[in-house]
Amino acid sequence: MMTNTHLTRRALPLVIALAAMTGLSGCNLAERFSEIGGGPRLTNIENPIAKPAYQPVSLPMPAPQIAEENPSSLWRNGARAFFKDHRAKEIGDIVTVKLELSDSATLANKTERDRQDSEQTHVSSLLGLEAEFSKFLPQAVDPTSMMNFKDTHSTSGDGGIERSEVINLTFAAVVTQILPNGSLVVMGRQEILVNAELRELLVTGVVRPEDIESDNTISHEKIAEMRVAYGGRGTLSQLQQPRWGTQIWDIIFPF
Repeated sequence: MMTNTHLTRRALPLVIALAAMTGLSGCNLAERFSEIGGGPRLTNIENPIAKPAYQPVSLPMPAPQIAEENPSSLWRNGARAFFKDHRAKEIGDIVTVKLELSDSATLANKTERDRQDSEQTHVSSLLGLEAEFSKFLPQAVDPTSMMNFKDTHSTSGDGGIERSEVINLTFAAVVTQILPNGSLVVMGRQEILVNAELRELLVTGVVRPEDIESDNTISHEKIAEMRVAYGGRGTLSQLQQPRWGTQIWDIIFPF
């Protein structure tokens, strides 16, 4: 008869697994329940620097240089024109980003592997104890062929990837940081809610002030360390994904 302790020990792994699955999906489940009847909600406009997950950008910087003042001159060191420049240059300024991505890639891989191993061990002389084997193993024992191992492995794999993405967007980004060398860290985010389906766009990167055009626009190929996240969430997006239980099963199932 099993005691409560044994039952507890057997049930503990199941409880831990259920708790882990509940923790992974708890936030998602609560969010989905809150969207019943109304669909996804637009997020509030917040200061990205004030968010707990915000991390300032750190890049290699040149040694700082002290600017010389020319009080008797109309020219100011670092100025790009005599007149006021309306391009983004301070924290909080807005710059228009032109995103025109046209990416395509085709990859093909093929792998074949074949291996055969064979090993045979015999104990024909072991300090005179080879005759004692028959006492422990009543059945017929052949000391000249005690162990025989033979393995055969064969692997064949064939995979291919064909990808094509086209994104054409124009949106506004905000300067969130000025690096010591004068480069600007920009962050832009857009949300569009159409028929209970929310489309999200998030772009971050580092730009040089001199790369910003006179109309206060900059193209994506001039943005360093650019990160683009474009996706959505809603009823249609949820139907296109496997259920969270299936995703967990695919991760933990070893075969």
